[in-house]
Amino acid sequence: MKYNHKEIEPKWQRRWEERQIFRARDCSDKPKFYALVEFPYPSGAGMHVGHIKAYSGLEVISRKRRMQGYNVLFPIGFDAFGLPTENYAIRTGIHPRVATDENIKKFTSQLKRVGFSFDWSRTIDTTDEKYYKWTQWIFLKMFEHGLVFRDKALVNYCPSCKVVLSNEDSQGGKCDICHSNIVQKSKDVWYLRITEYADKLLEGLERVDYPPHIKQQQINWIGKSTGAFADFKLVGTDDSLRIYTTRPDTMFGATFMVIAPEHPIIEKHKDRIKNLDEVYAYREECAQKTEFERTQLVKEKTGVRIEGLEAQNPLSGRIIPVYIADYVMMGYGTGAIMAVPAHDERDYEFAKKFGIEIIEVIKGGDISKAPYTGEGEMVNSGFLNGIKTQKEAVAAAIRKLEELGVGCAGVQYKMKDWAFNRQRYWGEPIPIVHCPKCGMVPVPYDQLPLVLPPVDNFEPDEGGESLLAKIPEFVNCKCPRCGGDAKRETDTMPQWAGSSWYYLRYLDPHNDRVFADPDKLKYWLPVDWYNGGMEHVTRHMIYSRFWHKFLYDIGEVPCDEPYAKRTAQGLILGPDGEKMSKSKGNVVDPNDVIDEYGADVLRLYILFMGDYEKAAPWSESSVRGCKRFLDKVAALPEIAKGQGVTSALESKFHKTIKKVSLDIEEMKFNTAIAAMMTLLNDIYEHGSLTVDELKIFIKLLCPFAPHLTEEIWEQLGGKGFLSLAAWPEYDEAKTIDEQVEVAVQINGKLRGTIMLPLNCPRDEALELARADEKIAQMLEGAEIIKEILVPNRIINFVVKSK
Repeated sequence: MKYNHKEIEPKWQRRWEERQIFRARDCSDKPKFYALVEFPYPSGAGMHVGHIKAYSGLEVISRKRRMQGYNVLFPIGFDAFGLPTENYAIRTGIHPRVATDENIKKFTSQLKRVGFSFDWSRTIDTTDEKYYKWTQWIFLKMFEHGLVFRDKALVNYCPSCKVVLSNEDSQGGKCDICHSNIVQKSKDVWYLRITEYADKLLEGLERVDYPPHIKQQQINWIGKSTGAFADFKLVGTDDSLRIYTTRPDTMFGATFMVIAPEHPIIEKHKDRIKNLDEVYAYREECAQKTEFERTQLVKEKTGVRIEGLEAQNPLSGRIIPVYIADYVMMGYGTGAIMAVPAHDERDYEFAKKFGIEIIEVIKGGDISKAPYTGEGEMVNSGFLNGIKTQKEAVAAAIRKLEELGVGCAGVQYKMKDWAFNRQRYWGEPIPIVHCPKCGMVPVPYDQLPLVLPPVDNFEPDEGGESLLAKIPEFVNCKCPRCGGDAKRETDTMPQWAGSSWYYLRYLDPHNDRVFADPDKLKYWLPVDWYNGGMEHVTRHMIYSRFWHKFLYDIGEVPCDEPYAKRTAQGLILGPDGEKMSKSKGNVVDPNDVIDEYGADVLRLYILFMGDYEKAAPWSESSVRGCKRFLDKVAALPEIAKGQGVTSALESKFHKTIKKVSLDIEEMKFNTAIAAMMTLLNDIYEHGSLTVDELKIFIKLLCPFAPHLTEEIWEQLGGKGFLSLAAWPEYDEAKTIDEQVEVAVQINGKLRGTIMLPLNCPRDEALELARADEKIAQMLEGAEIIKEILVPNRIINFVVKSK
């Protein structure tokens, strides 16, 4: 049979869709399998080969599960709110709704052309009012339970996108969207109290099947630390500066304090400050810097001593100076730190620059040359002197702080509360009304969704205000509580909102009464296997785990973790080994590959190109190699004769069934494909196979190349769809070789190999080795001193010349 992909592939895609064979059945008696891939952002550029790889792993596993008799839910949707589409609308004048709909059509067509076995009846779109009604509903539930608050804060602002960004969306001081430098700006910010769930998020990692490196990334992102809070009294006032430290044992070495330039204590005691103009000037200078610039370790140390404010060390009693410096942020910790220059690199550099005393409190280094950051015996530390372990010294310091009433044990997190608003149009409206009498009032649940109003001009306000703020008919409203004049919130939610719960909506996407029916939630949850990119294992996964745990706490979902298992795929690099980019001209368009070779070749190659979890470069010659393999598979019916088994191939078939079955579960797709290639070569070397064996072969290949194998199945008279046929089983006994190849050495050097029966008795094995013609010639005239046998592996003759 000639493999004509341009005829075969559309034919089977139509049939699968007409018969809806990939449609999941709610609450079936079959065992369930919920496979989830990260839904795409539908850009105008369409899919790239990275999308294909991202979905192909669980595509193969889902197809295998169906053949194993599972009720499989393998859904797809579109995460379509956000800045890229809005920026496109600003450039082109095309409404984001129109652009999104067109992009979704394009993506849908491309996904179907690859032959993915998605359940298209459950497709979701985060920008659909029927979907974001429930995003707003969850937000209001969080508001109702005290997990939403509003506060004025210095925020990361992108002047190019004209939008506030969370720390996570502006790492390295760059905007995630346009890569422009961000600046600090004071604004009212909506926050979600994700820190309230920090410990639950950490504890939950103990009960899920994530690779160790993914768990560690989440642990590091949350960044839990234990230490102590301590109060440094401001001399001559009733106020104190509270600090948090993981090293209270070093407090006797604190010779100065540093507070954030924005610290409110400055305004409170400005009349005491003698160099207020200098302080203000430095504060203004810091306001022009990004958080990334301010917190860099390798940079020139800057700061100003606040003349007129001094603090008292709560343990040593020493009076120490107070500085402001850019590296201390109000949003981190308490906005104030104690500085121990003898044992901290940054504090040491600061002290050297400003001529501040450096006191050693841990023996072990030469502080005249560099700070000592290791462990050692405590010195110059009063009641701590002589203690030799950090653990003991920390515990003793905390006890003393608590006895004196100037501190206590404490916990802090690197993760901060989630900044949850954007000043742009294309996002979910925040369903809050601002009433001068009642304050912040939630939109009643029965009035959801709060819909985005239609607009023609998408240009954001230069001052950073939302486009919605310029629409009086949207802004002006009545308070739901008192009926008086009020104004709607005009900020929208970040793009992460819709993706924080999308896996739940797949379970019941058309329900307008609840976000998902409780019985369906109970049947399908948790997600059995979630695969996606490494770039989403922190932000997105932590956000969605937080939302899920909240919903569990209020009784809306039946389990406390959304994803039982998580894996991640590696990148596809350009043919030059570099990351694909249009500017480098190394981008591979999957449509071009399908046009020339077919979807099955594309699917097969992407999983054959290397370790699924690692990056691999594109190779056109290897694509052609996969095409040759499928051409040989297409010709197999020509040499298939009779029924039953071929004795020369029987063991090889059972070994291949076992290897492919196990490798798929471990995402070792490349070695699974290699095993089928080896078996194909064995078949052609033998010259024939039975029809029964051919059916087994195409069942193994079906998850990888479903179009061609369905065509062969039909040609062989197979009943129904091959995609729903039973997965082959292997006999363990028939996977074990009856004979093994054993290396024969003389004085430790390999001299040949012989075939022996498996587990051959020692005497028989040695006799057969000595009788081998080649080995016998080499042993002739030598005295055998010793004979060594490693069963089924090695025979070594130790000899000497006679």
